[in-house]
Amino acid sequence: MKTILLIENNAEMLENLTEYLEMEGFKTLVTDNGKRGLELAGEYLPDLIICDVLMPEMNGYEVLRFLLKSAKTSEIPFIFSTSVSEKNNRTKALKLGADDYIIKPFELETLLNMVKTCIKTGSKRCACTK
Repeated sequence: MKTILLIENNAEMLENLTEYLEMEGFKTLVTDNGKRGLELAGEYLPDLIICDVLMPEMNGYEVLRFLLKSAKTSEIPFIFSTSVSEKNNRTKALKLGADDYIIKPFELETLLNMVKTCIKTGSKRCACTK
């Protein structure tokens, strides 16, 4: 069973994603905090991380930077999930090292296709929707 780490500060979104991905056969680790997400990533080495960009304390960009600095976590596929739809933000995220970027609101099936592709191909850094 593949494990996905969800880092999302919107409780309703986190609950919906968790329920959906578990129904699709994935194990999920969840947190609403970037710092805790880093701890979980290092401890459990998930098969994929889906992370919100805009969060208090530590935003998604900071989370990704820390993950990429560690040999232990640098190869974990990483998808940003965000309500920020500016093209330059997506470009920034991909240049920083994210494998993909999905804009909220999104269809769960679209995310599921990204998840399956990223887990199957690994990090890039995977070519999920490029």
